[in-house]
Amino acid sequence: MKVVVDWDGTVTEVDGLHLVLLEFGDAELYEAHEARLGRDLTLHEVIAGEFRSVRAPLPEVVAWMWDNARLRRGFGEFAREHRPLVVSSGFHELIEPVLEREGLELEVRANRLDPRHDGWRVLFRSDEPCPVCGEPCKRSDVAGLDAFAYVGDGFSDRCVAEVATRVFARDGLATYLDRKDLPFEPFDDFYDVAEALAGGAVVPPRRSRGRNT
Repeated sequence: MKVVVDWDGTVTEVDGLHLVLLEFGDAELYEAHEARLGRDLTLHEVIAGEFRSVRAPLPEVVAWMWDNARLRRGFGEFAREHRPLVVSSGFHELIEPVLEREGLELEVRANRLDPRHDGWRVLFRSDEPCPVCGEPCKRSDVAGLDAFAYVGDGFSDRCVAEVATRVFARDGLATYLDRKDLPFEPFDDFYDVAEALAGGAVVPPRRSRGRNT
């Protein structure tokens, strides 16, 4: 079964986009946009608005990510065995250098940057709205996959997780799936995911507390 993984907060221990915004952007603007996500701003609008506050040269930010981005335990071994597809709301320019640092070559589907000195512009890979959620989302990245396992943690993973054959979730994605009464398998690191895919019993798939079994 093909494995598809989110990047920020899933492969990385901490959401790298948040780290970049807090280090190089406007923290107050970031907090204001995050509070409006899913209410009156789409994910694309939030990302575009937040990154307009970043004016640092891209090489400086890439060097900072190289030094500070930490991958979740077990991902290196997991990636070499399973060759997952990385789908991200982040940026090729920030993901690929970290993969290079780790000696990994993986297919990445992400957005791109126009890092202008007066504020970065985001070049989204798609503006086509999803017929299910109404926003451009990661479902388009898995079109053509008949069966796949999805590993994710956040807002951008919600719609694609609902169509996955098997879901490994943590943090906000786990809360969302639990609230919607959808099955998922919680994980702490990629050793957990690898063991589960190999047939080991990590934690039984979880459904919301209100389900009668």
